[in-house]
Order: sequence, then structure tokens, then C-alpha cells
Amino acid sequence: MKKVYFLCTGNSCRSQMAEGYGHKFLRGWEVRSAGIEMHGLNSRAVQVMAEDGIDISSQQSELINIEYFNESDLIVTLCGDVLDKCPMIPKEINHEHWNLEDPARALGTEVEILEEFRKTRDLIKEQVKLIGK
Repeated sequence: MKKVYFLCTGNSCRSQMAEGYGHKFLRGWEVRSAGIEMHGLNSRAVQVMAEDGIDISSQQSELINIEYFNESDLIVTLCGDVLDKCPMIPKEINHEHWNLEDPARALGTEVEILEEFRKTRDLIKEQVKLIGK
């Protein structure tokens, strides 16, 4: 079974959403996410994923597991911070970088913040679908 690892800074939003879509769209893949820090699962990420029929509420914020990292077939970094700070990606592992803004840093009304989460969610959904093709 192929392995994919979605990585971002705090493993609270972007990588969690990618993991959720990975479980849906990447049949035949083992899917995990992690961060260089653990910020806990973001409730707004849970909310906007539920709006699209994906339940990520039982996912956990985790630190990078170096064993899984080194065994992965594909590592996807979702922000520049993790790209700069994650362990060296072995050359035999495929790597994609999706430089996505952190919706947790969005400012404004709750409606405006949720819209930023939805935009990020939709970008991630399309990118994950491309992996499976």
C-alpha cells in the first residue's frame, strides 16, 4: 500500500483537511498528517469539512513520525514553514509543495474567517484529487 504524508506547521487545519480528503479520494493509500508542532485540531476546519461531508473530528494533531516520513511514497508540504523546518526529504520519496495560506490566521468577522477556511478547503480538495489520478 502506498503512503502519503500531509505536513504543515501545527497539524491543525491544512494538513488535517488534506488527510480527510485523502481518506475519501486516495483508495489504496495509507494517509496520515502531521506537523512540526501540535496545535490541536481547529474547530473551524472540522466545521467546513463537515459542510462538505467529511468528518475529521476524530483526527488528532500529531508531530512528524520519522519512521512513517521515511517510508512514505509521497510527502506533501502545505506551507513554507514546514518546508523549511521538516526533516530532509529523501530523494527517492516524491514531494509536492502546496504553498497555502493558513486560514487560522484570517482576520475579520466569523463569516469572513469561515470563507477563508472554505477557500483553503476547496484548494486542498482539488489537489488531493489530482494525487489519485
